[in-house]
Amino acid sequence: MRYACLVHFDPKKVFDRSRESEAMLAEVPGFLEQLRLSGQLVSDAALQLPDQTVTVTMRDGKMSATDGPFMETKEMLAGFLVIEARDLNEAVRIAGTIPHAKSGAVEVRPFVDFSKPRPKL
Repeated sequence: MRYACLVHFDPKKVFDRSRESEAMLAEVPGFLEQLRLSGQLVSDAALQLPDQTVTVTMRDGKMSATDGPFMETKEMLAGFLVIEARDLNEAVRIAGTIPHAKSGAVEVRPFVDFSKPRPKL
């Protein structure tokens, strides 16, 4: 099953050039290569900082485009990985090894299986 691992972090902490943040960032290429070789990495991408963001909404047939992310927060969505895992437990275990989990957070979310009924809310 495929899972999205959404990486969130505070860029002021990750890009502060401290010994800890530099060491964490140095781990990323090897980590991604290890996931690729295991066949568990489907894709990955890093995102630009929020000052490059435009949030688009449509209300009553009118489009609105606003600079920046929709919510004000210290942490930002920084990137994502799409992984292949047996189940949620394995996906969570993999997410725990993502270097950015040391200073930020990784949200693990399964992909929708459209062959199944929609969730009841």
